[in-house]
Amino acid sequence: MPSTYEKIYAVVKKIPYGRVATYGQVAGLAGIPRQARQVGYALNHLTDNDIPWHRVINARGEISGRSNPDYARLQRILLEEEGITFSPDGRTSLTRFLWKP
Repeated sequence: MPSTYEKIYAVVKKIPYGRVATYGQVAGLAGIPRQARQVGYALNHLTDNDIPWHRVINARGEISGRSNPDYARLQRILLEEEGITFSPDGRTSLTRFLWKP
């Protein structure tokens, strides 16, 4: 039986290029509804470079703050390289870019 983290990683692997998912959305799809923080913890412990962790953002369409601001900068760069745009206040359009599995 897969662990909770393995279930989360399996969902995140499915997020397509040029799309984002919210922490809560990933939690629901992984079978752990209302456990958005658990998704954050799992991504924080990620060691597999093939999992597109950068495609997971918060429900406001923002990159969540982290203890190391370099990760937030890297996440934004990776998303922009996929064509995802941000408003001046740092939000992306969930209407436009949210993954709809």
